Amino acid sequence: MKSILCISRHSPYGNALAREALEAVLAAAAFEQNIALLLMDDGVWQLKDQQQPLAGIQKSVARNLSALEMFGIETVYAHQPSAHQRGLSAQAICIDTVQWLTDDQVRQLISQHDHLLSF
Repeated sequence: MKSILCISRHSPYGNALAREALEAVLAAAAFEQNIALLLMDDGVWQLKDQQQPLAGIQKSVARNLSALEMFGIETVYAHQPSAHQRGLSAQAICIDTVQWLTDDQVRQLISQHDHLLSF
C-alpha cells in the first residue's frame, strides 16, 4: 500500500486550510489508507492547548486532532523549530501523541512517503 504524508502549514483559524488538512487525514484513515500528519510553520498552532476560536464562527481543531488516534493515527509529527520560533512549548499542547522532529528528521519523513498532500 502506498503511504501518504499530509503536511499542514497553516494556523487553525483565519482560513479553512488547517481544517481541510485534518478532514483529508481523517477521511483517508477512515478508508484505511496509510497516512501521517506533519504540522509545520504556522500549522504547529493547531497543537496549542485551550484554543479559543471565535464563538459561533469557528470550532476548535483540538477535537479533530484528538480523534486521529481513534482512526488509527497514533502519532502526529510536528516540526520542533517551527514550534520553538513561535514560542509553543511541548507542555502547552492539546494532544500527547506528538513526535517532535528536527529539519533532518522532517526531510527523512518526507522521503519515506510515496505521496504528499500539502495544505
